[in-house]
Amino acid sequence: MDRDGIFPAEPADPVSESNAPAMGGVTILVCATCRDETGSDTHPRAGALLAHDVRRAAADADIRVRTVECLGNCKRRLSAALLRDGCWSYVFGDLTPDSGPDLVAGARLFSTSEDGLIPWRGRPDSLKRGLVARIPPLASTKDVP
Repeated sequence: MDRDGIFPAEPADPVSESNAPAMGGVTILVCATCRDETGSDTHPRAGALLAHDVRRAAADADIRVRTVECLGNCKRRLSAALLRDGCWSYVFGDLTPDSGPDLVAGARLFSTSEDGLIPWRGRPDSLKRGLVARIPPLASTKDVP
């Protein structure tokens, strides 16, 4: 942890901080600035703790883990997204600092999906309850007439 209470990138997990292809092209994007349910501004922030937990859970998986400063989902507290090129993207909220294994389980399901959707069956409960948005790939959108 650095002087600001942020966990640094873990060099033992090169996929997490690289642009290397990940399992099925899946990236877990974690909002590192999210606060906990009390709204506390203490450091490390709950989002940074979640990012650390995701990296730890993904250590043996070929899943890219990245952080962002804000996903704009503050009312739903700890947030993360699952992204895959050419597929739907998912935003989740109401996560906890120890939701890393759930996000990795969701990423594994996503990586093997043939239709580009995360299957409902087998999805961890936190990813069922915490779904905020499902965003289509641009290629499947239509122009407004």
